[in-house]
Amino acid sequence: MRPLRIVVATADAERLRGALVLAAAQAALGAEVALFLQLDAVALLRAPIAGPRDDAHWAAGLPGLATLVGEALGLGVAIIACQSGMALAELTTEMLPVGVEIGGPVGFLQQTGDNARLLFA
Repeated sequence: MRPLRIVVATADAERLRGALVLAAAQAALGAEVALFLQLDAVALLRAPIAGPRDDAHWAAGLPGLATLVGEALGLGVAIIACQSGMALAELTTEMLPVGVEIGGPVGFLQQTGDNARLLFA
């Protein structure tokens, strides 16, 4: 199965939620998956992780944003926080959820092979 690489480019919790759902589903199917949170999107990883629509999702029997992050990591999805985004959000390594990696766009793209699917959320 082709690797899946997703870039989340804005601090929109619903875009991150959609990217996490797709990433987790693809990982559950056995594919290699990486999610790169670029610039302002990194702020979505600030504790406590929550989306403004979490209550609506819970009411519908769906997981909140923090649960989705944990499930994706548990399925082997590589979640990468942009170094520049960390500086913008004033986050340190210790403030990120356990398992989140730190990187930059060059490294992310270097690890994206020609056969990978690249999506932007």
